[in-house]
Amino acid sequence: MPPRTNPTARQMRLAAELRKMRERAGMTVREAGELLGTGPIQISHIEAGRIGVSEERLRRLADNYRCTDAELIDALSAMATERVRGWWERYRGALGSGLLDVAALEWHAHAMRTLRVVHIPGLLQVESYMRALFSYARSSVSDHIEALTDFRLRRREVLDRDDPPEYTATIHEAALRMKVGDRKVAREQLEYILERSELPGVTVRVIPFAAEGFAGMGDSVLYATGPLPRLDTVQIDQVHGSAFLDGEAQLEHYRHRLSAAERLALSPEESRDFVHQIAREL
Repeated sequence: MPPRTNPTARQMRLAAELRKMRERAGMTVREAGELLGTGPIQISHIEAGRIGVSEERLRRLADNYRCTDAELIDALSAMATERVRGWWERYRGALGSGLLDVAALEWHAHAMRTLRVVHIPGLLQVESYMRALFSYARSSVSDHIEALTDFRLRRREVLDRDDPPEYTATIHEAALRMKVGDRKVAREQLEYILERSELPGVTVRVIPFAAEGFAGMGDSVLYATGPLPRLDTVQIDQVHGSAFLDGEAQLEHYRHRLSAAERLALSPEESRDFVHQIAREL
């Protein structure tokens, strides 16, 4: 099988963890290839996500690297042997790979925390809000808007699974008051947030304009908890796509930023009352 030309973010994460494991062992690519009985090129391909790795080979690599973290090895083995084709794969070629990577990250997450200042989080958006948002950004590409809307509607289903991840959304008042569509759309959107906040495991908290000490106007963050803390991932929206961060210092930085924002937010009960008040003002 030829090497992959465009590995997914999840495939790249597995590859990166194997590279970190080798580097912690103080071993070169050539030395790792010799111990595996292949060569440096294959190790390089594995560590770039260009080729997959079987569970047997992954465990041999871990043994060669003297890795004794059984939980980490088991978690990486589970990632390496995934064979289920995610629902998002049907959109490959129609939408950018970064969007598909976000859906995969949400689907595999054990828990999620998100902070949104300008827009409502994607998993809490109603269809009319999505269409207004996409039309503003892509007014001349109607077919693409349909695909984007259908895709985002499918993403919401992660919270309706039998085993949904815990989901905490911290939303600034600015996002709640911004009329992406008309008043009808705004009211529908607020009512949907209230409806979804009643789901088990879903927590919605609001940062009001009156909150002191908040300076996160550029924040648009999703923190996805993995099977182990070291396999957590941060996804950040950027102008030209998504960035996925997994460095230890980066994870700690965004855990701190999310916790700081949550401390400034109203309680879940106060937040519901706050959203109700904004809806009544429309």
